[in-house]
Amino acid sequence: MTLQEFLAEWQSADPTLTVHTSGSTGKPKMLRVEKARMRASARMTCRFLNLKPMQTALLCMPLDYIAGKMMVVRALEADLKLWHVPPTSYPLASLQQAPHFAAMVPLQVFHTLQVPRERELLMQIRHLIIGGGAVSDEMAAQLKDFPHAVWSTYGMTETLSHIALRRLNGKEASAWYTPLPTVSISLNEEGCLVIDAPEVCPTTLVTNDRAVLSADGTRFRILGRKDNIINSGGIKIQIEEVERLLAPVMPVPFLITHTPDARYGEAVTLLYESERADGELLSAVCTLCSQVLPRYWRPKLFLNVPALPLTPTGKPARAEAHALACALRESLNG
Repeated sequence: MTLQEFLAEWQSADPTLTVHTSGSTGKPKMLRVEKARMRASARMTCRFLNLKPMQTALLCMPLDYIAGKMMVVRALEADLKLWHVPPTSYPLASLQQAPHFAAMVPLQVFHTLQVPRERELLMQIRHLIIGGGAVSDEMAAQLKDFPHAVWSTYGMTETLSHIALRRLNGKEASAWYTPLPTVSISLNEEGCLVIDAPEVCPTTLVTNDRAVLSADGTRFRILGRKDNIINSGGIKIQIEEVERLLAPVMPVPFLITHTPDARYGEAVTLLYESERADGELLSAVCTLCSQVLPRYWRPKLFLNVPALPLTPTGKPARAEAHALACALRESLNG
């Protein structure tokens, strides 16, 4: 979708429009959402960040998804000057100066940090929000000394972008997400986050995200998705926790998934992306896993792939990763 197409849809008389979920855990879905609630979401963010008319905002994400659409709506609601660049891994490459406000996915931030000139522009953004996926500890460490506000966001298509933020840098840096005003949170009996955000979501939303609440119940941390638990030999293993421990030491991109196993039921399986399908790299990866992970969390199977399955917004495509791992295991078993 082009910016002109979105603006035409936005300005139409229809009170709703179509958005697509990211497909990180399965096939993407189409949802009809209310424009009035999108406006409310935009106002919540703009008030929280104290954005002012005519400040610049960068649109660098696809307009097929809620994150891109909401950047346009924020610009319209707060009278921001919108800069539009194609959605690429290097969103600042064509810019000569930094925008006041930008939203990126972690993959875009990762690549931008590798290019000195673009990293310098990234540091100059007054308000940078990062969403669509977890911010790794390694990335957070690179951002912690940035001079201006950097935020990790939590939300989903159903909540019309984020409903909570946590500061990644400065004195306000925290491991806890703070909900936006009018948003309340709780946990259900399975330990999954429950969101009550009446301005943006007409019904209480029960998520699949396992979380813990702060002592006063006003903030939360995400442990991982309920459907990303591997039951290996009776031990329940959260995929995101395994990835979090491995991320600082792995020499190549990787994902954790699982494959059927006669002994364990589900075997922890590591997909790693490399053109070097050699024994030396595999040995290094195995050694790192044994050094970093608890015994029962260590992968039973290591599979080299030419490219990791990712969604268009850069998230792990979990269902595709599982299917790929199962197919590769079948081929190995002959």
